[in-house]
Amino acid sequence: MELGDERASVQGVIIDYAKEIGWEYISREDSLRFRGGNTGFVFKELFVKQLQRLNPDFMDHILAEDLIKRLERIPPNIEGNLLTWEYFKGLRSVFVHNENRERNVKFIDTENIERNIFHVTDEFEFTNETKTIRLDIVFFINGVPILFMETKAATKIGGISEAMNQVKRYHQNCPELLTILQIYALTNLIEYYYSATWNFSEKLLFNWKEEAEGNFETLVKTFLDKKMVIKVLTDFILFTRQDDELKKVVLRPHQMRAVNKLVERAKSEKRRGLVWHTQGSGKTYTMILTAKKILENPIFENPTVIMLVDRNELETQLFGNLAAVGFEGIEVAKNKKHLRQLLSEDRRGLIVSMIHKFHKMPQNINERDNIFVLVDEAHRTTGGKLGDYLMGALPNATYIGFTGTPIDKTAYGKGTFIIFGRDDLGGYIDKYSIAESIEDGTTVPLHYAFAPNELRVDRETLEKEFLGISEAKGVSDIDKLNKILERAVTLKNMLKSKKRIEKVAKYVANHYKNFIEPMGFKAFLVAVDREACALYKEELNKHLPEEWSKVVYSSFYNDPPKLEEYHLSEEEEKRIRKAFKDPDELPKILIVTEKLLTGFDAPILYCMYLDKPMRDHVLLQAIARVNRPYEDNKGRRKTSGFVLDFIGIFENLEKALEFDSQDVEGVIQDIKILKDRFKELIKEAKKKYLSLIEGRSPDKAVETVLEYFRHEEKRRDYYKFFREISDIYEIISPDKFLRPYIDDFETLTRMYRILKEAYDSIEIEKDLLRKTSKLVQYHTKPGKIKATLEIYEINSNALRKIEESKDPDNKKVFNISKSILKHVQDHANTSPYLLSIGEKAEAIIKLYKARQKSTEETLEELKKLIDEINSARKAEKEKKMPSDTFSIYWMLQKTNVPEPEDKAKIMGEVLRKYPHWKESEKQEREVKIQFITILLNSGIDVQEAGEKARAIMRVIKGGL
Repeated sequence: MELGDERASVQGVIIDYAKEIGWEYISREDSLRFRGGNTGFVFKELFVKQLQRLNPDFMDHILAEDLIKRLERIPPNIEGNLLTWEYFKGLRSVFVHNENRERNVKFIDTENIERNIFHVTDEFEFTNETKTIRLDIVFFINGVPILFMETKAATKIGGISEAMNQVKRYHQNCPELLTILQIYALTNLIEYYYSATWNFSEKLLFNWKEEAEGNFETLVKTFLDKKMVIKVLTDFILFTRQDDELKKVVLRPHQMRAVNKLVERAKSEKRRGLVWHTQGSGKTYTMILTAKKILENPIFENPTVIMLVDRNELETQLFGNLAAVGFEGIEVAKNKKHLRQLLSEDRRGLIVSMIHKFHKMPQNINERDNIFVLVDEAHRTTGGKLGDYLMGALPNATYIGFTGTPIDKTAYGKGTFIIFGRDDLGGYIDKYSIAESIEDGTTVPLHYAFAPNELRVDRETLEKEFLGISEAKGVSDIDKLNKILERAVTLKNMLKSKKRIEKVAKYVANHYKNFIEPMGFKAFLVAVDREACALYKEELNKHLPEEWSKVVYSSFYNDPPKLEEYHLSEEEEKRIRKAFKDPDELPKILIVTEKLLTGFDAPILYCMYLDKPMRDHVLLQAIARVNRPYEDNKGRRKTSGFVLDFIGIFENLEKALEFDSQDVEGVIQDIKILKDRFKELIKEAKKKYLSLIEGRSPDKAVETVLEYFRHEEKRRDYYKFFREISDIYEIISPDKFLRPYIDDFETLTRMYRILKEAYDSIEIEKDLLRKTSKLVQYHTKPGKIKATLEIYEINSNALRKIEESKDPDNKKVFNISKSILKHVQDHANTSPYLLSIGEKAEAIIKLYKARQKSTEETLEELKKLIDEINSARKAEKEKKMPSDTFSIYWMLQKTNVPEPEDKAKIMGEVLRKYPHWKESEKQEREVKIQFITILLNSGIDVQEAGEKARAIMRVIKGGL
């Protein structure tokens, strides 16, 4: 067994761990038999038996079999996936004829776990008779597949990304199976990630940590624990509709932990709890799932859950749509009167409201103790009179506060701390800090830089009218901030002076064009008030296309014409918000002052031009708009967010963010830190990598690099190094600081490019970040190393050109292999036999990369393959056979089967007899039997005949 080998070291180990915790292994042969062939996905006999066992009072054999047919007919998309999940949850029904009524069906016993039957199998092949996929490991409960796992060898570079690409392919090729499966995991013995099916963005791939980080056995066993799998399946998956689009979410570990703690708190005698999950870490979904679990739990005796949200967007867009995905009895309080009516009439189920609707709510309007109030952004919604009205109205309720920012220093011993945090050590029932979220990749780190001094406001005025006044300390509400700024007359006049607005707008336009737009990201310009927004829009239009920017702010009926000009209808604002989130749609810049600074989640948003004085909670919430990760296949990868400070807020971080230092550790750092790190990395590169090619010609440099990096471990280290330095380059380019380092960085990029082309065969343009890719395209100086491999046209002159080439032999190896594989890719449709040659080329190169073949030996074998292609092309013209028949002939004669031409013609006739064999499993089986029979008649033994028949059919089928 090779160390880190995928099949033995990863798949085998995981199956062994699964068996140790109670999953029964089913061989792939038995799996095929139980599901009636590779078009089935349910272990039919077991499923029928278990359904009757779990639903004994009404389920019979006929009803159970009908349910299998229903599953097979479910629409193959995310809507169908929701339908399947509802069956797992027990929310779907069947009509029971002898009772003349609908009855909900139990697929899984969530109470008595051991009444379920758990199976695991590997190499799970499924076909929809058009495409076929093979999943590494699949887990079943009661005969239905619910979880699959893709495994990669620990030594494989980019294994997790490759596994993710396979997951995407599975969804595209066989959505029928993916409609049933609910969760997937990707692992390589080092990392363990999971996600929900119908999500295949890497930002939705979550790291399973538990308390056993680093111990692979414990990670696997805690994730595959039978009780945990059922809990994830039934408790921690959420479907939501946003902007009329169905989305599926599975909770992250910190969210699961918090939901479990909160349900336990709801069961206890304690009536308070505070959750701090940092901005961008999914706090809203934690609230929703907590509400769901409380409402579904019979121990709470038909409770009421009140969700208090603090912004219209959540109330209408997300919470208002929960009824469409499984929540029953939802009421969104329309106004104060409606909320009062709901509470006085003792409404059960979920009520969604905003805190201001509790204004002047009568005391003791409902004294039940099974009312649970979940308060979003609790640090600013429950202070003062509104909090008093709320708690006076519902004196025996349990209150759970949620916040995206920690408790600030001014609030210890009062306010939020006392209202919610009094029952827990440190004030929190659960905490997920900024540092944790960055480490997990839930959010990205933030960097800041200062605008030039002449654009920043006077420091003394800023201190006097804002930072230095006690009212501004701990400011948690943007309305309160605006009132403070209204009194800062001198400061606002400075910010809105005509000359300053003109200069700042010009600076923003140039900065966006040069730094941000080339990355493919978007930006916010945060102005001090609505008038400033309008002024900035007028000025930006002078420097950027008008459609690049939009103003979004609240409108008032008595606004002057200048402000009225930028009023948006509700529908138009919704359209702009949606378009802004799309990387390829306009606008690119939103000019805002209050709206969208909380609750607006647009991962493509990278840069915030901050021209509004802020501090503490408001500042943390605002800058968190740029902390969402983003990655796509167009060279955009957001590794951090950026704030350009036009105020000078970050000149004194301790004053701007008065929280415990451990709570805001790493929240935002000066971009100078990145520049220092870039210098360090260039220094390291000179010593470790650039020295390899010093004084060599470009060709000799390629030879040296290809040989040095034949060691996979060395390549892995270099890729990791290059990813870090290119990420930094993307952020700071085109800063003049980079001038002394451009040549060295460009050389490192060329090295990276040639290694990826040679050893990983990837589309390098999609792999490089945008600015790095442009640097290689437009760099004017000749490089110290050639940046790309050559592609030869495979024809009768190819070998002569190779011999005449002055390229070093190891470069020729990669040139030829790439050329062969490109030729196969381009012509396999019309000449399927090329696929078998392509497989040989891949096998040869694999051995070469593993240092099991010398350069000379590899080169000779690849040349022979070029000879084989040319010979085949010549023979194909001479024989004048149909392409599939010729491909069979070529493979038979290459493996020394007697009378290959006669047998190929007979096999060709078999294919004509079964014209739909590529789509029909039944016809494919007949073709296979007849091919084996023909080969047996040549004196070939049964095993070899079977192998040859499968190889021939695979090649011809691949030539579709």
